[in-house]
Amino acid sequence: MAESEPDRIAALQAEVDQMKEAMASHAVVDQAIGMVVALARVSPDQGWEVLKEVSQHTNIKLRRVAELILVWGRRGDLPDPVRAELEDALDRYGPAQVPGTEGQ
Repeated sequence: MAESEPDRIAALQAEVDQMKEAMASHAVVDQAIGMVVALARVSPDQGWEVLKEVSQHTNIKLRRVAELILVWGRRGDLPDPVRAELEDALDRYGPAQVPGTEGQ
């Protein structure tokens, strides 16, 4: 049986809504990675790993961890469990070498 036009429109609208949410989530995560990179002097790949580890060790969705890190950047507030995991993750990765300072 063929899908009716109203059903098809509803399905397409749902797909568009999901794509918009995914794009917004991606932007939040990218911004949080940028903060971690800038503040902790790690590479972008390491910043991604830090966010993933904090998410996994706190059992908080990655997007929510990213949101908390962005709030922390603006207000300095970070829940203690997230702060502890962030510090542990950053200890594991340590600061990356800043470009242009090799051998100094």
